[in-house]
Parts: sequence; C-alpha cells; structure tokens
Amino acid sequence: MINPCSEYFRGVFRRILKHRSTEEFESLPYICTLLNSSLWTYYGIIKTGEFLVATINGFGVVVEIVFLTLFLVFAPPRIRAKTAMLIGILDVGFLAAAMLVCQLLLQGDMKTDIIGFLGAGLNVVMYGSPLAAMKTVVRTRSVEYMPFLLSLFVFLNGGVWTCYAVLKKDWFLGVCTTTP
Repeated sequence: MINPCSEYFRGVFRRILKHRSTEEFESLPYICTLLNSSLWTYYGIIKTGEFLVATINGFGVVVEIVFLTLFLVFAPPRIRAKTAMLIGILDVGFLAAAMLVCQLLLQGDMKTDIIGFLGAGLNVVMYGSPLAAMKTVVRTRSVEYMPFLLSLFVFLNGGVWTCYAVLKKDWFLGVCTTTP
C-alpha cells in the first residue's frame, strides 16, 4: 500500500516542483489527513498493543508534513495564508487541545475512547475531503485537480484498515474505515 501511495505523492510533488506552483490543487485533503494521521498515531501510542497503528500513521504524518511544506512554499500568498491558518487551527490547535484534555483530564480507557471517537469522526472528514476539489472540477470541467489516484488510494487505505480492525477487534478502527 505504501508503494502505490508513494508513487502518487511523487507525481504530485514532481508536478509542483516542476511548475513551481500548486496550481489548482487543494490543500484541505492533506490538512485533514495530517490531523487524522496525528490523532491515530497518538491513539496507537496510548492504547496497549497498537504499535502498528502508531508507526503506520507516524509515517503518514511525515509524508503529509513534507507535502504541506511544499504546498506552503509554492502556493500563492492568499492560498498560503489560508492553508497556514487551517494548519494552525486544525493540525496544531485541535490536536494539542485533544492531547491536553486526554492527558490532564481523562483516566485509563477513557483516553483511548475519546481519541478513538475523534479519530473515527475525522476519518469521515478525511475520506470526504477530496471532494473539496469538486468546485474546481465543475468550474474547469476537468478532473485534473481531483486526482483519481488520491481517491483510489484513500478507498484502498480504508479497506486495508477495515481488515486490520476486524483482525484486532478494534471497533474505532473498524467503524471509521468503512466510510469510503
């Protein structure tokens, strides 16, 4: 699963670097994926026996940070400001608030329940976030900026996580990954 995803991201990175522009690409899917991967990394860390969840999502965090850094470097000023604001609110503020609440106010299984619930809800947002490009698709009458491979890999990712959730009997992972 990582190889096809890496191929997709390399293509997007290459295009942005080659054109030195983000063109009409939307940052929202990557911002949502960074938040989602960050929450699931934290979930994997605080839940006993979920090391695989933490490491796989930790890799996702690194990939998304690299992509969003490239996006910020090559985006026009107005888009850069909007993207930076969303990253600050969602990927820094929301994540920090969730982690602080869990560490300071919650005990035992309640921590994993709350983070699992948040992660499950955010998975729905992440799986739907490629639709943010729909406005551009309708306006330009081209699916060029709503990449098929991104949608495909998000769908395949959900399938793989669903299988894992069934094997581990983790309903947070199972409920949220059946949404694509």
